[in-house]
Amino acid sequence: MNEEKLLSYMENEHLDGFFVAKKENVRYISGYTGDDSYLLITRSNYYFLTDPRYTEQAALECPQYKVVNWREKRKPIGCKIGELMKENKLSALAFEADKMNFADYQSFREAFRGELVPETGVIEKMRQVKTPQEIEYQRAACEISCRALEKLLPEIRVGVTEKELAAKLSLYMVMEGADTMPYGNILISGARTSLLHGIPSEKSIEYGDFVLMDFGCQVHGYMSDMTRTVIVGKATDKQKEVYDLEKKMVEDCLAITKAGVTGREIYRESLKALEGTEYMGYQYTNIGHGIGLFVHEGPFSSEPDLTELMSGNVRTIEPGIYIPGWGGVRIEDQILVTEDGYENMVRFTHDLVEL
Repeated sequence: MNEEKLLSYMENEHLDGFFVAKKENVRYISGYTGDDSYLLITRSNYYFLTDPRYTEQAALECPQYKVVNWREKRKPIGCKIGELMKENKLSALAFEADKMNFADYQSFREAFRGELVPETGVIEKMRQVKTPQEIEYQRAACEISCRALEKLLPEIRVGVTEKELAAKLSLYMVMEGADTMPYGNILISGARTSLLHGIPSEKSIEYGDFVLMDFGCQVHGYMSDMTRTVIVGKATDKQKEVYDLEKKMVEDCLAITKAGVTGREIYRESLKALEGTEYMGYQYTNIGHGIGLFVHEGPFSSEPDLTELMSGNVRTIEPGIYIPGWGGVRIEDQILVTEDGYENMVRFTHDLVEL
């Protein structure tokens, strides 16, 4: 898979080993699709650390690795890593600092007397520009999400609960071909739509409600993420006004998106539609993110973000308007950045859908 990229980084940074603990990074480097997994990459050996539940799967999916049962002696993971480092006579070990907890760090420190090098974002940076195969998986995930939404729309009616609709949406994505582990989907209604990441509840859909759906699925582990807001019944003038402003925010952002543009520029573009309106201040300060094996990958589209987009980035565009006690509207697309623009992977309309 992508061990060579990590080995090249280790060579440049004079590292003997790299301990990989994040699930999505383990998958990116090794191709492993299961749980309870860690990697120790050295210049001469690849170690896959897991427990007896997954040793067979690891051996099948990662034949280039030496599979190690790190739970064999019922000691912390750092003890086994320390043994392997001593066995290989290695002296400098990098680890994912934003994943390591204090107890594990202590076990590493006690078992390994060499240099421990905290690293953040090394593999995540490698993942930012997607390969053609990764892009195809994400296109497929977006298409599945769109088909699932189309199947769900006739189910959205007065009296049905948010939880029931959220469950059906997940089911439809799996039925349409997604991996069988959909991540948590947001489906909220009425005044609750002002909650940026509201959890589906027992609330029943009422006439005149906005219904906000922020959802996605996985294909070979690669994710989709889209949001659409529909209304049950006829929209009021205010609902139409807010929705139209939101639609303009999204389309303004898309209009300037291409390689070389920064997250700050996209964020500032999203604000122009709100200038001079009563809704300025009801927007969120982060309006997009990278997406791949993890749903919220960097960099993020916000005021502090000066990272330039690159061709091959897959990102979301998702400004929104959120009015506490009244409700909110969000439209979210997933796009592939190109040299001179973008490809929108989400084909569902931006227009207001009245059910």
